Amino acid sequence: MTVEPSPLTVAVPVYNERATVVQLLERVLAAPPADKQIIVVDDGSTDGTGELLDAFVAGHPEILFLRHERNRGKGAAIHTAIAHAAGRFTIVQDADLEYDPAEYAKLLAAAEREGRRVVYGSRILGHSRPSHWRYYLGGRLVSWVASLLYWARITDEPTCYKLIETDLLRSLPLREEGFGFCPEVTALVRKRGERILEIPISYAPRRISEGKKIRWHDGLEALWILLKHRFRR
Repeated sequence: MTVEPSPLTVAVPVYNERATVVQLLERVLAAPPADKQIIVVDDGSTDGTGELLDAFVAGHPEILFLRHERNRGKGAAIHTAIAHAAGRFTIVQDADLEYDPAEYAKLLAAAEREGRRVVYGSRILGHSRPSHWRYYLGGRLVSWVASLLYWARITDEPTCYKLIETDLLRSLPLREEGFGFCPEVTALVRKRGERILEIPISYAPRRISEGKKIRWHDGLEALWILLKHRFRR
């Protein structure tokens, strides 16, 4: 008897998110589809997040919990999760509460309806409130450059919600270990000829004082990664 794979793997990279990680995982567990795979990777947290996760996962054996002994970066944690992904599609879920796991089903439905291997959730199309004007403008600039370089219409390249067919994702030569994962995966799927479908999603931004980790120089790095891959054979 052939067992159908889960439709979705949710990869949750975590670094020092003690205040939100348990509530976030409760939302992930409650979100459809019910038979999704959840992989949590603690990327060397030092604030007690790892101990919280140990206790939470003990009561939820359906969650695969992996750990980095030292902090290596968001991209590195995602790479670790991808190696264990068993769902047809994989999506990354930040461990804060900015993105709503209830929208997984909407992204999956769009992929099925349109026959796409790559679907992005766009905060711009969802008319969501930005966390700060510099993040908004930086994100729009990165999106414009990505669209120009890769002949695509992308309104929200830095979005966390990138739903990508797992076989495709695993086949990409991903190397970026930090926030550069996002522009790198965008560049590589476009170089494979995959069209990126965007659908509107909601967004509840948090402030730097609440734990937001991305900084202005990550935007500059994103631009460099997009340029680098565009002209690399």
